[in-house]
Amino acid sequence: MNGGDGYSTMEAQYVRRHHRHEIRDDQCTSALVKHIKAPVHLVWSLVRRFDQPQKYKPFVSRCIMKGDLGIGSVREVNVKSGLPATTSTERLELLDDEEHILGMKIVGGDHRLRNYSSIITVHPEVIEGRPGTMVIESFVVDVPEGNTNDETCYFVEALIRCNLKSLADVSVRMAVLDQTEPVNPY
Repeated sequence: MNGGDGYSTMEAQYVRRHHRHEIRDDQCTSALVKHIKAPVHLVWSLVRRFDQPQKYKPFVSRCIMKGDLGIGSVREVNVKSGLPATTSTERLELLDDEEHILGMKIVGGDHRLRNYSSIITVHPEVIEGRPGTMVIESFVVDVPEGNTNDETCYFVEALIRCNLKSLADVSVRMAVLDQTEPVNPY
């Protein structure tokens, strides 16, 4: 469930605590971890914006919300060319500003990601003596007919890795402008 990488003890604890998915035999699942050299409040300010995924997701060209930004709200996402999709309809399942958890489910669109749901959690940590953030994103999705479990997981993991790299890049740029102070380890 880790996308091929071993977890540290802390990562494993967070995955067990927050990233539980009900998985069927015809589905694949994984969890990916990204350490970002930016404070948690900056990273969370991007992740929690269900209405503006294009702020850090490079494959999203536009997002239109249907209703308020709350649990159950739905967004229509336009996907940039180069991917095997043009639209995705997604519902916000969980938004916890205290624990920094966002959960979403894909409920429609012209793609093959059926019964896709994901959880993303954001955790404070210290990186090189400065405030940093550990981001964990997990998912479960149906394996489409004609594809293997490994092929499906590899494709989704590649998209998530790209999104997490972009999240890190945007967050670090924001942190540089914010000039965050080092954390005293004592």
